[in-house]
Amino acid sequence: MSQNISEVFKRMQDKKKEANEIKKIYRNALSVNKEYQEVLEEQEALKIKKKKIEATIQADFKEELDKLEGLKLNISSDNQMLSDLALMQLIDGEEVQVVDDNKIKYDPIFTVKFKKN
Repeated sequence: MSQNISEVFKRMQDKKKEANEIKKIYRNALSVNKEYQEVLEEQEALKIKKKKIEATIQADFKEELDKLEGLKLNISSDNQMLSDLALMQLIDGEEVQVVDDNKIKYDPIFTVKFKKN
């Protein structure tokens, strides 16, 4: 059962279109439901209240949150470096695997994505 990559891609695109149409119909049904709209308004009021509480607490923990942002940036750059090193090892024909402190082994997962030209 040999399938052409273009055929599979087209089939996937057709299914995505169908799924989007179903989502559109569903969203339209929600938009005309009065009870749903009332709940959305209540939810928005609660979001505003939540943001105010978060802002107050963030002001109290400014130093820790600044440190957290720095850690996130470091983790992100290390993650990119880890990906680059793993790909280089794979290209060189070496086994690619890491082990954490609990002796759990991790194998890499490589994905292929397509984007419009």
